[in-house]
Amino acid sequence: MTLTKATDVLAQLDLSPAEEADPFYLQVGPITLKVLSPEPLRGALVEYFAEALGDGAAQLTVKLLPGQMLGVAPKWVEWAREPGKAGRKDAIFDLNDARLIHKVRTGVTFLQSQTEVLAFGPLMDNVSTVINFINTQVLNICQRGGWQICHAAAVTNGIRTLAIAGLSGGGKSTSILRMMDLEGTRFVTNDRLMVRGGSPVEALGIPKHPRINPGTIVGNPRLHGMLSPARHTELREMAPEALWTLEEKYDLIIEDVYGPNRVQYAAPLTDFWVLNWSRQSNAPTRVTEVALADRPDLLGAIMKSPGPFYQFPDGQFLRNGIAPIPAAYLEALQGVRVKEVSGGIDFDALAEQGRVLFNG
Repeated sequence: MTLTKATDVLAQLDLSPAEEADPFYLQVGPITLKVLSPEPLRGALVEYFAEALGDGAAQLTVKLLPGQMLGVAPKWVEWAREPGKAGRKDAIFDLNDARLIHKVRTGVTFLQSQTEVLAFGPLMDNVSTVINFINTQVLNICQRGGWQICHAAAVTNGIRTLAIAGLSGGGKSTSILRMMDLEGTRFVTNDRLMVRGGSPVEALGIPKHPRINPGTIVGNPRLHGMLSPARHTELREMAPEALWTLEEKYDLIIEDVYGPNRVQYAAPLTDFWVLNWSRQSNAPTRVTEVALADRPDLLGAIMKSPGPFYQFPDGQFLRNGIAPIPAAYLEALQGVRVKEVSGGIDFDALAEQGRVLFNG
């Protein structure tokens, strides 16, 4: 069967398992999503999104169809990854009125259109992929409303909000969790931050728990309970360079580690730090105010492509290989104090700068 429009895809799928399921709702700042999923996937998602459960009129409905597949796969086109990223991750197939997106490694497929948003395939084996897809819909709605997507983590005390960006593996998760050790701070987001200009500038996180590597856990006594004593000992004996680069993801549940009421997705954005430090430097860690318009290198660490899922208000999709627009970020971040973190990597020194910021 030739696929030319969304209805051709829907004709090959059985929507009833989702449409007959008990819905649940996510509330993220001004965004409300309705999610339709059969069990046991529904239960896993409700448990994961516990901090963001809400109700009310939803702007969008997400339907999940575990185990279903298309009869014949389309001719997928590889989606170009951002500079510095290797390996195949996403592939797309554009229809007249929709886009199919396929996760190459997992086999999960998504249909994105103005009327239907759904995921199908081996969803129970890839719950984290489903979580990312749901969060992507929050990002899409925001971007259609004039927000910019940043590759950043953030915390807030309700008055000041600090976002931290940096290249992948640069330590932003470790840095932001050290700020969570400060009294009165609340978690906003770990990897994707929406920003919209105004007075004040608005920040919005997404309901995704931090996925952290062992180096972050070993370096923070509060997190040591996430590892078995034996594994903790093994990691402590590793060379620092090997520990820093070790990819072994753990989900950090904020409430379990930091207690209740430590999450706040929407906040006024006041400060933005960009990590430009180095493990090879012996210089002291410095946090210096900069004019972001004069530092395209730092702006590049903040900007994030919407990716293959993004559909513009007129129904058109983001084209392959299109980069974010710097001017839109500079406008959105007007009024936010931006600082560069340089010198050697010293999380204790950075945490002390955070203490000054939030207690000032």
